[in-house]
Amino acid sequence: MCMEKITSKSNDIIKDTKKLITSSKARARSGAFVLEGARLCFDVLNSVYRIKTLLVTEKIFEKYPLEISAAVDRSERAYIISEEISQKLSDTETPQGVFAVCEMIDSDERISGSKLIALDNVQDPSNMGAIIRTAEALGIDGIISYKSCDIYNPKTLRASMGSVLREKIFITDNLEKTLGELKSEYKVYSAVPSRNAKKITEIDFSAPSVCVIGNEANGVEENIKAVSDKLITIPMLGNAESLNASAAASIIMWEMLR
Repeated sequence: MCMEKITSKSNDIIKDTKKLITSSKARARSGAFVLEGARLCFDVLNSVYRIKTLLVTEKIFEKYPLEISAAVDRSERAYIISEEISQKLSDTETPQGVFAVCEMIDSDERISGSKLIALDNVQDPSNMGAIIRTAEALGIDGIISYKSCDIYNPKTLRASMGSVLREKIFITDNLEKTLGELKSEYKVYSAVPSRNAKKITEIDFSAPSVCVIGNEANGVEENIKAVSDKLITIPMLGNAESLNASAAASIIMWEMLR
């Protein structure tokens, strides 16, 4: 298998790939994002995403010859890169030497499923990734994202362990309107750290439901609370006033599905 080698860090392909890794604006403008590492780059082979450019070191090719060959076959173009370039591109301290530039998917799919999570201004990429990973693991049908961090942020992709590639994620620019439209079919709940809210253990989630998880610092927006059928809370016996967004989301999703 003959692949062109890239040895210069100033190569345009390398510079463009680095921009996609570091800039959400570059990702949005080009409609592409970058997967890094063997796990994510091999996971994409079993997803609907298309690989535009594959960049691999000789070392990773020798370690995973069958998997890398399959990725090369699925790519529009593929290159061998040096270890130095791998280090330059990497968003981690110990790069594995494989990067896949993938095309984003434009989805006009209608929001569906009986159990949904809505994320209102969740800004931490690690929280976002952990929530998406847990949602897939537990069987949540989809995630609605509003003003939250970029799902294609490298930290989000890593924290999700590939779940971003498989879980249904709907992006909305008006969560209040979206929830209002869903209310004819769904019960809408907003999670809040308040003793005046209904305990989540007392909620019947048998009907189609969507639960809103708010911003790490400010919680759910007031207009979103207003459109909700109920405000719900996780009862806590300890001294902490609230939970990390991904921890709270995990508990809520478990309760929704049990």
